Amino acid sequence: MNSMYIKPRVFAGVFLLCIPAILPGVFGQQPQRSNDELIAAAREIISTARFCALITQGTHGRAHARTMDPFPPDDHLVIWFGTNPKSRKVAEIRRHRVVTLYYFDRDSPAYVTITGLARLVNDRAEKAKHWKDDWKAFYPDREKGYLLIAVTPQVLEVVNEKKGIVGDAELWTPPTVRFSTGGRQPRRRPHPKRESLR
Repeated sequence: MNSMYIKPRVFAGVFLLCIPAILPGVFGQQPQRSNDELIAAAREIISTARFCALITQGTHGRAHARTMDPFPPDDHLVIWFGTNPKSRKVAEIRRHRVVTLYYFDRDSPAYVTITGLARLVNDRAEKAKHWKDDWKAFYPDREKGYLLIAVTPQVLEVVNEKKGIVGDAELWTPPTVRFSTGGRQPRRRPHPKRESLR
């Protein structure tokens, strides 16, 4: 066999074997991140992205997504929104409280997904606290035409390629934080290879 033909094949084989060493962040075992590190990374993405998608469950199991202008998360990572009390999202939350929030930073690229319980809040003090003057045209009657949605996190997933926070090499499962009591006490994450895809 021609040696000129063998050498390229040998080189290609060696190169393929070296890829895991060259790109350990993609193919190798990911470093274990603490919950605090993941939450801090998530807060940064949320701040950069500003807008998010709020995904609710409609009738017949259909998911409905819409772009929202949320308030920054509070100390417990509870996220607040303002909306029209007659909107479809409100009716769906009344029937099914579990919702998903999705933030995306295209420049990193990075994303955060939060699954949690939504509650509808019509308290006057809270509505005064969670208000943006830019919304005056949308809510001429703040007393009856403005309602709050507060989402308390249950599960947070975060990916940030620039910071090396990426999914498991085998299953692509993103780094995950699970909250045990309404976003206040994160539980330890299971090893990503033991966690089923959702």
